[in-house]
Amino acid sequence: MKEMKLKLGMRLAAVLSSIALLAGFASAQDGSEQGVYGSMSKLGAGIALGGCGIGTGLGQGQIGAAAVGWVAEDGSKLGLALMFTVLPETILMFGFIAMFLL
Repeated sequence: MKEMKLKLGMRLAAVLSSIALLAGFASAQDGSEQGVYGSMSKLGAGIALGGCGIGTGLGQGQIGAAAVGWVAEDGSKLGLALMFTVLPETILMFGFIAMFLL
């Protein structure tokens, strides 16, 4: 199961980095002044976002499993368990926003 998640994460990272690379080449051919350095920065941002997605997914899976067990024992802890489950997702959101700011 863990190997399947890792393979899925690696595929996601490859897709995101290839999209960023294609966007960089499109902006380089567009005649913008950024040129190759702009495309490489977008490639780096795509790779960083893919890494954020992989790390967040691996961490969130374990936190979610623990949260389900916690809520099963005490149903009043649902809000706190949901907060802990959603907390790693903010890292991915910050990376997504930073990628679009480039």
